[in-house]
Amino acid sequence: MSVLASYRRLFALTGTNYLIIAFIARLPLAMAQIGTLLLVREVTGSYGAGGAAAGALAIANAVASPIAGTLGDRIGQRPVLIVQSIGASIGLAVLVFVSAGDAPVALLIALCAWCGIFLPQVGALARVRWRELAKRSGNERLTMVSAAFSYEGAADEASFVLGPAIIGTAVALVSPGGALLLAAVLVGVFGLGFAVHPTVAVVPGHRGDVVAHQGSLLRPVLIFLALGQLLVGAVFGSVQTGTTALATQAGEPGLAGILHAALVLLATPLLLVNSVWSLALVLLVFGIAVAPYMITIFAATEQVTEPHRLGAAMMILAAATSLGYAIGSSTAGRLADSGGYTTAYMVTIGAAAVALILSIITRASLLRAPEPRTSNSGPDVA
Repeated sequence: MSVLASYRRLFALTGTNYLIIAFIARLPLAMAQIGTLLLVREVTGSYGAGGAAAGALAIANAVASPIAGTLGDRIGQRPVLIVQSIGASIGLAVLVFVSAGDAPVALLIALCAWCGIFLPQVGALARVRWRELAKRSGNERLTMVSAAFSYEGAADEASFVLGPAIIGTAVALVSPGGALLLAAVLVGVFGLGFAVHPTVAVVPGHRGDVVAHQGSLLRPVLIFLALGQLLVGAVFGSVQTGTTALATQAGEPGLAGILHAALVLLATPLLLVNSVWSLALVLLVFGIAVAPYMITIFAATEQVTEPHRLGAAMMILAAATSLGYAIGSSTAGRLADSGGYTTAYMVTIGAAAVALILSIITRASLLRAPEPRTSNSGPDVA
């Protein structure tokens, strides 16, 4: 089956409206990460404070996401996503309102953490739905799963690119606060739309299935895969902080998100940039390997995880990404305050180098990993 035919069969399982809802619903997380950085940076005048705020959001998301994933496996995604979407929408709106006054930095950081607790990891939850939906493809199940995870990897990277671009445009036209209000609206509308979409019925927890959990979920192979995603997060966090510093120094802070949208593994040239235009060119080349790297990690996780625990496993990867973002943005923020944007990009290069070494270790671990147990497939989408 050709790649195009595989995607046609895949998208026929859900319909176009699901693809639109699921894609837009994942944008607020990417928007909030760089949006909080820009907002707190504007209010405080410190990249370190901005990086700490974005880091607080990411760390809170990293802590909360595996809990949300486990709950989704047990009681279904719908109630979890409804609470998350409403909580995140309210949190972002309150953050914008409070930042308009003379709020202390500690309060802004605490509100960013609140937003991180509730912002849903839509991409991870969507992968759980795709695995269940692919079961109806019979002998083509593996092909459909592969196509689904490839699509989700591309969609995730696109959201990491488009989210900052939307923020950058909104900052340039309105303000960082206005940009975050847009994120609040999107998570409130499309997050809830993803929560109630009929595809949620295929998730085992939604059907009331009870499956005993045997053995530890955090096996070495999953830990290695999660570390890989942590490094991806560190790359994104450090690039966003370094880009913000460069764009601000150039007198165009609103361009930070738009420049980050050019992020499409060649990180070393980041040390050589000295203008907005040279940065745009480097970022255009930099992200070539990001999508394949992420697709491989999530596909490997699907292969080594029991179906009824896939939500928790995917959320561990999502949490690792958020944690990596926190490490990358906060570390790069401190370096940018003391040495400018070039020193911030050193974090990016370090993360990319460690990712290369980790990929070799992880491959050996995957070859030794046992096959997961399977569970019965569920009903079709309502």
